[in-house]
Amino acid sequence: MIKRLFITAFLLSGICLAACRQQESATPIPAPGQVTATSSALNANATPHATAHQNPASVTAPEPATLNPAQGQEIGSVFQAFLSPHQEPGEEKDTPALIPQQFRSTEPSLLRSERLSHGHGMLRFTHDLSKVYVDVQLENVNPEDVIMFHIHCGKPDQLGPILIDFAHAGDMQENLADGLFSVVLTNEDIEMVLASQHGLIGGYTLGCPIVPGVPGEVKTIAGMEHIARQGELYFNLHTRAQTYFGDIRGQVRPVGE
Repeated sequence: MIKRLFITAFLLSGICLAACRQQESATPIPAPGQVTATSSALNANATPHATAHQNPASVTAPEPATLNPAQGQEIGSVFQAFLSPHQEPGEEKDTPALIPQQFRSTEPSLLRSERLSHGHGMLRFTHDLSKVYVDVQLENVNPEDVIMFHIHCGKPDQLGPILIDFAHAGDMQENLADGLFSVVLTNEDIEMVLASQHGLIGGYTLGCPIVPGVPGEVKTIAGMEHIARQGELYFNLHTRAQTYFGDIRGQVRPVGE
């Protein structure tokens, strides 16, 4: 009896195995890239995932920026210079022989190590770059000895052309009487220097290139501020005894450096 039950169970398991294999062979296997009808239906009913390019409804645009054109007249970038004889790249006695008389000293000169003159200057540009406030405090300088006061463009140890001639901004001696020199510069002050470019000397000593070696001169306060950022502006105060190289010089640098 037991033997018959074992034989019957064995035959039934074989029949089931054969039926399962027949069903698997009847089901087509999708080719690569194909999707079965069942999987397509499932995908169609599925909720699509949000992509990175979709803006969720919960995200709102930011409030408009608070703008105030009047702030253009407020102070923006600030630069300073500490003037001293020690920044002059030469002694007055070494003035080249070919230099015209108008740029040569008319009184006995002192060596840089013998001079006590010094100063502190500041340039404050408005945000809109329409003007720059200039203040220079001087010590041990006789205003009556001052014959020229400029802002030049040039790297340290170099003599560069004039960008600003303070003679165009009024009476220098009167402005310097109390030791503090203060003016407000606009594009017009730069334009007056460019208008003075007469002859070979004027073309060489007046007007600053925006980029050294490339045609094009600074014509605006914006251009002046750009050169200041490059570290290529300096004050130079010339006296009767220190005319060619100047009495004190100060390279302009951003405040804090």
